[in-house]
Amino acid sequence: MARLPVSRSRVLFAVVSAVTLLFAAACGSDSSNSSASRDLCAPPGVASASAAPTNLASGASAGVDRYTTANTVPLDRVDVTKLGLITPGKLSVGTLSDAPPSICVNSGGAFTGFDNELLKAIGAKLGLQVQFSGTEFAGLLAQVANGRFDVGSSSITTTDARRQLVGFTNGYDFGYFSLVVSNGSAVKGFSDLNPGVRIGVVQGTVQDEYVVNTLHLDPVKFPDYNTAYANLKSGQIDAWVAPSAQATGAVKPGDSTSIVQNTFSLDNFTAWAVRKDNQPLIDALNAGLDAVIADGTYAKLYSDWEPRPFPPGWKPGSKAVAQPELPDFDKIAADHRPTGDTAQVAPKSTLAQLKDTFFDWSLYRKAFPDLIKTGLPNTLILAVVSGVLGTLLGMLLAVAGISRTRWLRWPARVYTDIFRGLPAVVIILLIGLGIGPVVKNLTGNNPYWLGAVALALLAAAYIGEIFRSGIQSVEAGQLEAARAIGFGYRQAMTLVVIPQGVRRVLPALMNQFIALIKDSSLIYFLGLLATQRELFAVGRDLNAQTGNLSPLVAAGLVYLLLTIPLTHLVNYIDRRLRTGRPEDPVDPVEQAVITEGRGA
Repeated sequence: MARLPVSRSRVLFAVVSAVTLLFAAACGSDSSNSSASRDLCAPPGVASASAAPTNLASGASAGVDRYTTANTVPLDRVDVTKLGLITPGKLSVGTLSDAPPSICVNSGGAFTGFDNELLKAIGAKLGLQVQFSGTEFAGLLAQVANGRFDVGSSSITTTDARRQLVGFTNGYDFGYFSLVVSNGSAVKGFSDLNPGVRIGVVQGTVQDEYVVNTLHLDPVKFPDYNTAYANLKSGQIDAWVAPSAQATGAVKPGDSTSIVQNTFSLDNFTAWAVRKDNQPLIDALNAGLDAVIADGTYAKLYSDWEPRPFPPGWKPGSKAVAQPELPDFDKIAADHRPTGDTAQVAPKSTLAQLKDTFFDWSLYRKAFPDLIKTGLPNTLILAVVSGVLGTLLGMLLAVAGISRTRWLRWPARVYTDIFRGLPAVVIILLIGLGIGPVVKNLTGNNPYWLGAVALALLAAAYIGEIFRSGIQSVEAGQLEAARAIGFGYRQAMTLVVIPQGVRRVLPALMNQFIALIKDSSLIYFLGLLATQRELFAVGRDLNAQTGNLSPLVAAGLVYLLLTIPLTHLVNYIDRRLRTGRPEDPVDPVEQAVITEGRGA
């Protein structure tokens, strides 16, 4: 058997290694005793009821409710044709996937949670189809304000500052702020927070605003709740200020953390965000909310998803609707309160914490089907489309950048400077949210392909510079020799110089393509359907369901499965282009015949 070339052997070894890792993860320990059996994005039920918190901050004040409407229009008087919807008959909703039990993606790949299930019930009352798209909280209100979504559903706490940007419905939920710390911490309440304490919050949330503007402290900001909680458990932060629903869902029996105090404001209830000038839609949602409260739907959903008592003086919906009839959650919680030793669990060792957080093998097995079925195809589509478009545009930029005509050279340089200087997220948001409303009739208000175009425009700036450096590295004598045998300038560049320049920069081009594969995760900022999630988004959704970061590591393994073979493949191609095909050894008999034929 012929010996494989070294480069092929390396590619084969890389692929086999990656597949082995995937197989080992998929065939790991039984999931019955792992976090895979806990789905945080499933209704916990009435039996999981929690009592009203008794550890309220001493300075907490309910405030004054200034925004709840006195009543609502009758449901039968709502004209759904005049709601200003992006698509008639369809309610387009921007939501998150990582904050159970309020908002999340379940194990079936569907957006759910209390907020979204309640909105589905209201949509049914209004005769509207409800379509959810996942996005990031940092851009959600802006996407609602500029018409990307009809409604923002993300346990949004209303504030005066946010009301300057969007309108809000009546409240459907309330929000305690919970202070979560490690067991044995010196921090016992909000009054113990000071500049020497590392406080974690999710960026852009009302908890972020509370720590900065009310407590006048500088918090550590995270992109999502699970990352913040993981940092608390690993000791990277000292305290976490979180919404009570997310804190209660995240802190599980056996964790070395506790909720030590809560605070509450009646004025800042939780509501759905709507474009500020779309009062008909706000009125319709308020009418639908009152309707589902009146017929008992609200009470059932609330009891299933968030079984906890209302704070004194608060109720959902308008001021005219009756208080929902809820079970006695305090009694249920007391009946199910564990007995016996309730001592706090000591913090785990660093190695144990690392294993529990990143290497839960049963979650790897649970993650790979969705990663392969949903995440991998979308990642490849986004990377290939943006890579091809970016390469074509990059070549045009390279040729224009070395042109003798300044009207071609200057625009190419300006484009390159701008697109290389701006962060990738800014470019994606500018293209998706800026151009999206203009071309929504072509895209169906789906930014998936706009995201691919944004990645292509970003990549073109880098690829153009890669091509330009490769072309300019070709010796001047190559162009002169081509001109000497009668080639024109354009022919000499096209047939002689550019091919040599491209060959020299193949490794750098592959690096850029690998970067595109990873940058595809940023498209999630624009808001995507559950079926359009790429690798990182799929991993993050399962991370939200389980509260464990192992699915993100599983997504990283799939990225490795894509990138390592590509790296070695381009090295092999580059070597072949430089050295040529190896000559096959000539049989000695044939060599003798050739020699005799030459008269030797």
